[in-house]
Formats: sequence, structure tokens, C-alpha cells
Amino acid sequence: MEVPCVRAPREEGEATRQRLADADLIDDEYELTVDDGSLYIPVTDPDAVPAAFDVVSRPLEERETQTTPADLLGFEPSYERLGRAALLDEDDDERAREIADAIVASDLPLETVLNKASKVKGETRVRDWEVLAGADTEVVHREYGCEFLLDLAEVYFSPRLATERNRVVEQVTADEHVFDMFAGVGPFVIPFAKRGAECVGVDVNPEAIDYLRENARRNGVEDRVTATCDDVREVAPGYEGWADRIVMNLPHSADEFLEAAVTVAGDDCVLHYYDIQHEDDPFGPGERAIREAAEPTYDVSVETERVVRSYAPHELNVCLDVRLER
Repeated sequence: MEVPCVRAPREEGEATRQRLADADLIDDEYELTVDDGSLYIPVTDPDAVPAAFDVVSRPLEERETQTTPADLLGFEPSYERLGRAALLDEDDDERAREIADAIVASDLPLETVLNKASKVKGETRVRDWEVLAGADTEVVHREYGCEFLLDLAEVYFSPRLATERNRVVEQVTADEHVFDMFAGVGPFVIPFAKRGAECVGVDVNPEAIDYLRENARRNGVEDRVTATCDDVREVAPGYEGWADRIVMNLPHSADEFLEAAVTVAGDDCVLHYYDIQHEDDPFGPGERAIREAAEPTYDVSVETERVVRSYAPHELNVCLDVRLER
């Protein structure tokens, strides 16, 4: 069966495998294969593989000893993996429990099964979960060499944005001042700090800030991370002109915080602005809002316009990388 794989020179194979494992991209249903001096590593989502890797398609053997949920159910269930947790979105309680039982009984390294019990809600964007297997909603997630402890019932976190986060992280250089206006448990802040940046992360959710501090400790970067629980509009005046880079990942309402972003921006600052807009004009509203807030104090230039993912029918989650020069 043709399977998407990352092809790596044999001598680089273990480092490549480890990096893909850190990003939770290895497909456990297939065997790794060595052929003609290259290691072929099966991956679950070829679109999420960093651009530096060589993605190919080739036949691979299925793992004979591994029992999958599909083997037990007779159909392929839909779920998302986060650390050792499987996340379901099933309206039928009986079907959800059937899938949960099969996941636990399979050979997959999953210990917890959670089913979405509400939509994302409130200022902190959390949702309710039904625990179908395991002790609770706290998980450990590994992403591109960083480790994050988080409670899905207390904080917002999307593993689907791992590739986008890594795209931004790879732009950061040592000694930058980076300000994350809606930091959550630190999926931007922690890898920024690991690259040597001095980081400030702000969030209105006290649980998220507690986890951000713990994750800074777990990853050995607590000396480069300042975590503050507050409305970022209240915090911004204390960091006037401080930031070389600002992350604004609050796509439904980031425009309401642009005045604070302009306050924090230094003389030459890159702004990563996330938005959700109609597919007919996904980037225009964000650019106009940024220009209205920043000009004429800053020259505004859009360096990148990127569609992150489809959000809803005819709606796109996008990012604008914008340079502000005083």
C-alpha cells in the first residue's frame, strides 16, 4: 500500500525520526523501512511535515503485531491524537463509547479518550469534555521538541496549528524580544524561548498562565519567560516600545487589541496577526485594521499572507506577517 513517508539519509535517520516523533507525526500503523541507503518513516499528515524534509509516497508493510481500533470496530473511527489522549467529536453516546473501548483495547499508545461535550465557549475559549477512558482531561503534548502539560477542560489548545506555530518559531532569532498577547499554555512562547528569545506571555485565563509557567520550567526556559495573567490592554503600557515580534493569535477578535499591539511594538517589529474571514477577501480586513491602528506612526508592509486552514464553509483562518517600521 502506498503510504506518505519522510525519506532521510540513513545516517540522519534517527534524528529525523525523533523530530517527527516530537511533532507526533509518525504513523504507527506501518513499519519503518531502510532501502538503498535511505530510511523511510511513515507519517500521518504529509502536509504537516516541515518543508525541510523530503516527503515521498511508497509501499510499506503494515505492522503485523499492532491491533488498531479499526480492526476491532470494522470501520475507521475519526479521532484526533493529543499526547496519549484520543479526542472524539461524536454526538451518539453509544458510538462514542464503542470507539473509546476499541481505542483502549488496541495496541495504540493511547490511555485517555475524551469526547467533545460542548463548543468552545467564553472568554477563555474552553469546552466541556466527557471522559470515556482515563483519569481526567490533563495531557502531556510534545511538539517539535517541546513538552506541554495542559488540561483541555481548563485551557484552549489546538494541536492542528503545530505546523503554523513552527513556521513562526523558525523566524525567531536569539535575543529577540517577543510578546505573545494571548499566550495560553505557551505553544509559541516556549519554543521562542528555546531559540534564545526573551518572551512575555499574557493571558486572561489564570489556569493557562499556571500551565505556561510550568511548561517554561519543564522546558528549561523559565529564566527567559515572563507570564502575566491580565487583559493585555492593561499590560501593554508597561512594555511600550519593547517588542521585536508580536503574536496575535485570537482570530475572532484580534482587531480589538491592535492599539495595544502598536503600543508594545518597537521601532522595527514583526506582527503575526491571525484572522478568520470570508474566502472572498480573507486578508483585506486584517490589513486595513492594522494600517488604521499603526499608520502614520509606522510604515506598514505585509510580508506574508498565509491561509492556515479552512475554518468553516467559505471561511478561512489566515495569518498576516506584517512589519511595522517607525
